[in-house]
Amino acid sequence: MAPGRLPRASLPRDPAPAAEATRLHELLERLGAALRAEARAAGADLGLQPVHAEVLGYLGRCNRYSDGPLALAEYLGLTKGTVSQSIALLERRGLVARGDDPADGRKVHLRLTPAGKRALARLVPAGGLEAGADALGHAERAALLTALEGLLRALQRARGGRSFGVCGTCRHFLREPDGGRRCGLTREPLTERDATLLCREHEGLAPAAAGGP
Repeated sequence: MAPGRLPRASLPRDPAPAAEATRLHELLERLGAALRAEARAAGADLGLQPVHAEVLGYLGRCNRYSDGPLALAEYLGLTKGTVSQSIALLERRGLVARGDDPADGRKVHLRLTPAGKRALARLVPAGGLEAGADALGHAERAALLTALEGLLRALQRARGGRSFGVCGTCRHFLREPDGGRRCGLTREPLTERDATLLCREHEGLAPAAAGGP
């Protein structure tokens, strides 16, 4: 350690950012609680809890590399046991189906059934959130999305977790000379829809490549 320098933990914190972080924590907790309460009420008719809505929501947005139980547990930050119980319940209700991987018998793929897609449409997005977003202007919504995405990425980097982003913000995403799309990691072609889905193998672009400073 250089002479005269304090360990990072001993450095005094700027009270303004600390207060802002505390307020941000409070707001995000209240928003999360409000969304969970609405999900609980919306799922009551279907006999579903908020965690089941989260499972349906993820399976409705993930790609073919990311639709297994392990990826689901990583994305939701839940234990394998909790995820297995949720999957089993959703299978019994006919909302989720599983299939084998033709190339690897050890892998399982999960997908929404037609009934699962209908249930998801009733649960997400929450009506209260839609109303709140409508009350904001377009510029406010865009700025909020950008800020929240940046905050999420920062937290994921700090925790060392997977980013679960989409192709357009991934360093593996390749555009072909003929206008097609390809994953540089798997070398497989991607459809336009593929490029909009969440991927477990996502790795963010460097700031300059992503349009940052």
